[in-house]
Amino acid sequence: MSTEPRINERIRVPEVRLVGPNGEQVGIVSIGDALKLAQESDLDLVEVAATARPPVCKLMDYGKFKYESAMKAREARRNQAHTIIKEIKLRPKIDPHDYETKKGHVVRFLKAGDKVKVTIMFRGREQSRPELGFRLLQRLAEDVTELGFVESQPKQDGRNMIMVIGPHKKKAEAKAEKAAARARTDDPAHDDPAHDDVSVGADMAGASEPQE
Repeated sequence: MSTEPRINERIRVPEVRLVGPNGEQVGIVSIGDALKLAQESDLDLVEVAATARPPVCKLMDYGKFKYESAMKAREARRNQAHTIIKEIKLRPKIDPHDYETKKGHVVRFLKAGDKVKVTIMFRGREQSRPELGFRLLQRLAEDVTELGFVESQPKQDGRNMIMVIGPHKKKAEAKAEKAAARARTDDPAHDDPAHDDVSVGADMAGASEPQE
């Protein structure tokens, strides 16, 4: 049976359990009476529970119902937080400056609520020293422990060693904090120098008074 609700004359049953537009129970009525009530109320008769015996129908403005449902679904999709996995690639013998740069990227991703896949790339003889990559991953995890946790422990994958770090904060929380910070920055009162001007003016006035 199709999940598409049946409306008005498309409902082919002798009687229905009728629900009013505000959710009130009207009772079991003939399909003819239900259609008459819908016409008098300038509403649609919509079948909402086809498998019930008798089927349940409701009086409603179906066009308005579909529009509101679509808007709610759109809002839910917009507010839904999608977890994104970012990737950072390191070499086992990375120099300190490059390490700090890469760590900065990891910090930024975690603050935004994203997971980070950290890949250590081994080349040539480096493949015989997996402990170098393991120690580097441990160091990185410890450096960002306030922002994230090791979600997937380091594991060898061919020439690479992979670890996944998850954020302590959810994506939605990070977005909310970012929006709040932006709102504080945009607030004129946040940068209002009036109070500071008064204080400075008072200090200057005091400094200009002659000393006895």
